[in-house]
Amino acid sequence: MFDVAIIGCGPVGALAANLLGREGLKVVVLEKELTHYPLPRAVHLDHEMMRLFQSAGVLERVLPDMVDTDGHLHVGANAQAIRYMGTVGMPRPFGWSNDWFFYQPELEEHLRAGFADMPNVDFRIGAEFTALDQSDGPVRITYTQDGAEHQVAARWAIACDGSRSPVRKALGIRLDDLDFEEPWLVVDAEVDGPVRFPAIAGVPEQADLQRLSVMMCDPKRPATIVPGRGNHRRWELMLLPDEDDAAMMAPEKVAELLAPYIGDVPHKIVRSATYRFHGLVAESWQQGNVFLAGDAAHQTPPFFGQGMCHGCRDVANLSWKMAAIIKDHASPEILCTYQSERDPHVRGVIGAAVAAGRYICELDPVKAAARDAEMIARAQAQKGSRETAHDLIPAISTGIIHRGSAGAGERFIQPVLSDGRKLDDLTGGGWRLFTLEDAAALPDGGAVSAWLAARGAEAVMIRPDHYVFGTGTAEELRKAYAAQMGLSLETAA
Repeated sequence: MFDVAIIGCGPVGALAANLLGREGLKVVVLEKELTHYPLPRAVHLDHEMMRLFQSAGVLERVLPDMVDTDGHLHVGANAQAIRYMGTVGMPRPFGWSNDWFFYQPELEEHLRAGFADMPNVDFRIGAEFTALDQSDGPVRITYTQDGAEHQVAARWAIACDGSRSPVRKALGIRLDDLDFEEPWLVVDAEVDGPVRFPAIAGVPEQADLQRLSVMMCDPKRPATIVPGRGNHRRWELMLLPDEDDAAMMAPEKVAELLAPYIGDVPHKIVRSATYRFHGLVAESWQQGNVFLAGDAAHQTPPFFGQGMCHGCRDVANLSWKMAAIIKDHASPEILCTYQSERDPHVRGVIGAAVAAGRYICELDPVKAAARDAEMIARAQAQKGSRETAHDLIPAISTGIIHRGSAGAGERFIQPVLSDGRKLDDLTGGGWRLFTLEDAAALPDGGAVSAWLAARGAEAVMIRPDHYVFGTGTAEELRKAYAAQMGLSLETAA
């Protein structure tokens, strides 16, 4: 019997396989397709995902095919900047640029290569899920492969099988509709030159439009222009009322829509497809020993590029808890904190994306003008302070944290060390405890010491997913950790 069965091997399932496999757990991965999807879908990840790639041991594989960029710019109806979430010149407390773009087929290939040589990970392609049963404890999964029916058993199953999730449907889990659905045309292209933009007023001096995700909040047709790795570019264009999906995907229509941005620049359309941008969250993320992750658990509008990031956070959360149960004999009850930790986190970000989507998708010129005036006034009132996309990510407020202690639930910093490495490269993953004495010895320019001082703390304990468990004295944190993990203090030490 396996420890974990992962159903679906897109980027989220593949990251889970790497994280769990690296911990030494016995993992089976079931993927219905014979090869990874050949066209780009998701394009953006943030600094937290880069840190998870460090944890999973795949960073050197993925990094050469990624490009970091400079954030987001929202442009109003009259070509006036109304919101800037740029990162140029900003500190990088987590060790990585905030925004990274990639080409999904390459990323999937690298993530699969990461676990390909792990003897404890069994990857089965062409394996299509049909049913599951967990009435006698283990999860028994039925799937078809090569025209025959097979079964596999695991202690737990993680469904990373996408927005239509056959596993979610088999479990009868409903989706909570957050009342956002808008039709958009997504076009990916290889462009051999810079993208053209109209003259935009109020763009900060340090901003480079070629390195920003630019949202044109134009009531004539809202559109996003997204940079990518190499010469890959993406356009997301809102469909207007009564426009037909098929007609809008026609090559001549796509050429017409992209002409203002491309002109005569040589380019090749890679794909065009229509989507409904949704805000949806599963009512239950766990049923017995089966867990939903990624798009199976939630779907977010793409306005801050957090869709895949959510899924990666999901499996990072599950992976360290499953490893703690198998390897350290922690209480199985810690898995009951999965939804309580992740659901508010996801809803907070989806809420921000839906709120942005509502003003981005405004088609009434009068209301759009009022929106622009309000947002420009707000930006001017906040002059001197800048927001970035990572400011949208809330702290964990419940679950396995030392509640009430300063910094509990925050993402912990990852300073760059004097030798060019990052903190996790020095300390490794897993649980980490830094005291003031430990921090003083780190070659990090005093970053961890300053973090502790700012919170008036003697020590900080960090979870394997890089969130702060809590602060206090070292002894207090060890006791709190042991109690929440269901371990004896001797075992926890």
